[in-house]
Amino acid sequence: MTPQMARSAVPNLADRLRAAQEARQAQLQRAKAAAESPEVDKRWEARQAIVAARNLRIAARKAEEQAKKEREAAERVAAAAEAAAARAAALQAEQEARAAKELEQACREAAEQSELAAILAARRAGRKARKRRGK
Repeated sequence: MTPQMARSAVPNLADRLRAAQEARQAQLQRAKAAAESPEVDKRWEARQAIVAARNLRIAARKAEEQAKKEREAAERVAAAAEAAAARAAALQAEQEARAAKELEQACREAAEQSELAAILAARRAGRKARKRRGK
C-alpha cells in the first residue's frame, strides 16, 4: 500500500462535511418521498379509524357505567322507600295494637267500675232496707 493510498483512505474535513451533507439530503429525499406516498394517506386514515373506534368504545363504556350508576341509585331509592313503608306499617300496626289494648283495658276498667258500682248500690240498698226495717 502506498502512502498516497493510505492518505486517500482517511477522509479529510471537507470530505466528511460533504458526506454528511449528502446523507442529510438523502434522508430528506426519503422523507419527502414517504410523505408524498399514497400509503401514508392510507395509514393515516387507518389510524384515524382506529382512534374513532376507540373513542366510540370509550363513550359506550362511559354510557354503560352511567346507566349502571343510575340503576343502582334507583334501586337504593326503591329499597329505602320500601324500608320506610315497612317501618310505617310496623309503626301503624304497633299503634293499632296499643290502641286495642288501651280500649280493652278501658273496657275492663269500666266493667270493674260498674261491678263496683253495682256492689256499692246493693250495699246501700241493703243498708236502706235494714234502716227502714229497723224503724
